[in-house]
Amino acid sequence: MSGKKLLMIVGDFGEDLEIMVPFQALQAVGHEVDAVCPEKESGETVKTAIHDFRGDQTYLEERGHDFALNATFDDIDPEAYDGLVVPGGRAPEYLRTYDTVLEYVRHFFDENKPVASLCHGPQILAAAGVLDGYEMTSYPAVRAECEAAGCAWVDEVTTDGNLVTAHDWSDHPEWLSQFLDVLGTSVDHESTSVAADD
Repeated sequence: MSGKKLLMIVGDFGEDLEIMVPFQALQAVGHEVDAVCPEKESGETVKTAIHDFRGDQTYLEERGHDFALNATFDDIDPEAYDGLVVPGGRAPEYLRTYDTVLEYVRHFFDENKPVASLCHGPQILAAAGVLDGYEMTSYPAVRAECEAAGCAWVDEVTTDGNLVTAHDWSDHPEWLSQFLDVLGTSVDHESTSVAADD
C-alpha cells in the first residue's frame, strides 16, 4: 500500500514531542507529512515547548527545539491531503484565531478524512465547530471546551469514525497505532535475531 499524504498544522510553542514524534514516526512507515504554520514558509522554523509532568497542578513548560517547516502554509491545498495531524502545546491557542486554519480543519471533517489530535490540539477543532456528536479526549484542562463544542469527553485514547484523540505525548504509542489503523496502514513485523558481540 502506498503512503498517504498528511498535513500537520503547527505553530510557535507547540509541544515538542507532539510535533517531532508523529512527524518522524508517520514518515518512518511510509507517509509523506507536510508541516506548515500560518505566516511562515518552508524552511523557516517554529519554536517548540517541552511540557513535563512533575506532580504539580499543571504541566511545567520549558523551551524545546527549533522545528523546521517543510511546506508553505499559503501554498497548500487541503484537497491534496489524505489526513490531518493537529498537535498540542500552546500553539493551538493562537492557531485557532486563523480563519484559514479553521477552514482547512473543516475540509477534513466534511470529507471524512482521518484526523489525529491530542493534548490542546482539540482547541482548534472546537473553534472550527467540528466536534458535535463525537466521542473524544484531550488534555483534561481542555475538556470543558470540547464538551462545549458538543462532544462526549472520555478519559482514554479514542477513535470515533475519522477522529483519533489522546491526552498528551505519553499516549503516543496507542494514539499513533489507532491513527495508523484509521489511515489503513499496516506495519509488518518480521522476526529477526540480532547477535551481540561478546
